Amino acid sequence: MRGPEYGETWAYESIVGALPGIDLSTRAAVALQFLVFETAILALAAVYGLWTAAIAGTVAVVVATAGSVEMLRIGRFVRREAVPESYRRLLFGSSIEVVLAVLAYVALVTHLFVFDPRYAEVPLVERLLGPEPPILVVYLVLLVLWDVCYRIGTGWWASVAALWRSYRYRFDSETAWALQRADLETMGFGLLQLALVPFLLPYPVLLTAVVGHVGAVTVVTGLSVLLLRRGVRRDGVTPT
Repeated sequence: MRGPEYGETWAYESIVGALPGIDLSTRAAVALQFLVFETAILALAAVYGLWTAAIAGTVAVVVATAGSVEMLRIGRFVRREAVPESYRRLLFGSSIEVVLAVLAYVALVTHLFVFDPRYAEVPLVERLLGPEPPILVVYLVLLVLWDVCYRIGTGWWASVAALWRSYRYRFDSETAWALQRADLETMGFGLLQLALVPFLLPYPVLLTAVVGHVGAVTVVTGLSVLLLRRGVRRDGVTPT
């Protein structure tokens, strides 16, 4: 089985693989991601006494790290099977997950710093970081939020691409089973994002966005799995 090449990897994998002089295994890269962010969160929480924010930050880092794991697992399931090149290019080569992540991130920042201060009784940033948030803490928060948004964008794109693939093609039973596993990984990561809900309960717009996103990913990947199960063929992959 050949290894993944650029153009058939997530943007996250391409960045890690392109770092000069650094050769990390996938487990090491994920572990390093978690340790760097979590260490920074705990250090700043200790300096500024923001332990409530540290709890929320830790949950966000866990969600982002789990998203990295799921991205790698989804990629492994897809790459080891003889899937159509059009699906492989659509999933990995289009970088649409980055576009979706940027849109989600811009919407989130706009909500936190424009909408929330105008309409929330106590804005989320103020609730977690106080009325005068330290600059370094805000920088780290925005970085962690980008990490979460990127994983959310990836999960959404993986689910949409999977539904298109399952509608467009039929597969032999072994390939269909592997792709179902990939879809269930996508669904599982979506459900994991519900861990963010307790911090969003006083903020109906953010709460609706997260729960709606998770619900949409669950429905879309569920339809993909259903189509895969109904469309299994014995003679390989064929377009419908």
